Amino acid sequence: MPAEKSQLSNNTDAVIECRHLWKIFGDRSADAMQAVQNEGLSKNEIRDKYRCVVGVQDASFSVGEGEVFCIMGLSGSGKSTLIRHINLLIEPTYGEVLIEGQDISQLGTLELRALRSTKIGMVFQNMALMPHRTVRDNVAFALEVRGIDRDVRYQTADQAIETVELQGWNDRYPDELSGGMQQRVGLARAIAADPHILLMDEPFSALDPLIRRQLQDQFLTLSAEMKKTTLFITHDLDEAIRIGHRIAIMKDGALVQIGTPEEIVTDPVDEYVADFVAGISKLQLVTAQKVMQSIEQYENSYGPLNSTDCPVAKLDDSLDHLVDLSIDTDHPIIVKQDDTVIGVVSKRTLLRGIQGKQE
Repeated sequence: MPAEKSQLSNNTDAVIECRHLWKIFGDRSADAMQAVQNEGLSKNEIRDKYRCVVGVQDASFSVGEGEVFCIMGLSGSGKSTLIRHINLLIEPTYGEVLIEGQDISQLGTLELRALRSTKIGMVFQNMALMPHRTVRDNVAFALEVRGIDRDVRYQTADQAIETVELQGWNDRYPDELSGGMQQRVGLARAIAADPHILLMDEPFSALDPLIRRQLQDQFLTLSAEMKKTTLFITHDLDEAIRIGHRIAIMKDGALVQIGTPEEIVTDPVDEYVADFVAGISKLQLVTAQKVMQSIEQYENSYGPLNSTDCPVAKLDDSLDHLVDLSIDTDHPIIVKQDDTVIGVVSKRTLLRGIQGKQE
């Protein structure tokens, strides 16, 4: 069984932080950026006046230690452009990218190379495996570049290969592997380098649904065990909800809403986000804490609460579990924390919760 997404610690120190990040493509990008600051030009006005394209506009967010932060949006929304700023494959037109508090634009060539090779691992949709190298040699490549002894890097590579359940394929070549297996090699390559940060740009999107779900399960397990800080790009909301501690919805280069999966689904900030989440089932996502009423609210509607025969739920129990509890009883569900009743879920509030609405 895959590991559940663990709760983040209370550590507020950001591992990744973007501050007012802009990327404008075009020969007059500097002029366009100045016009944005002085005149507040829109994306379309920049295109028409300066013949420039806005890839990212005023993006600010932070990612905490061990957090899986998903950025999602439609094709062309700016997701891949944004992620490539984190290791400075793309330089911002304006704004800052900080890794562990350090502005990486201030790094020299050697320091930036070290950041990319030791601190940040990359897993993309196209794994770009070297066809003339075995699985082991592909996985060990980053360690080879660092000059690590052959026996040590092979031992590390073999451990990473076993971690992604490809043991026995160590001496095979990429063209002998299925697409899903090649994705696992890419993940093993990132793991073997032991980076603090993982950048993953739609790594599973080209795979069949069953294999994709298996790799999602494997990633969730590895993420819980290894506690890597991860920026995960996807266009699939189901995937983002399943994997991410928090989700950022992107549109036209801008971050429209950032929140937990439950917040995004139950409290969309605008119609764009609401359309995105319209087809998502809330049964496994929304918890008792989100739909429960206070005892006072319940008693104002239904009279005094007699909790003797009421089924009991916990704050983080899903709507699906609440439905199971309510099927064989006419009593409301009481929600307890440390043996104290802190809320009530009536039949009505449960049904409204399933609809994605609150009382």
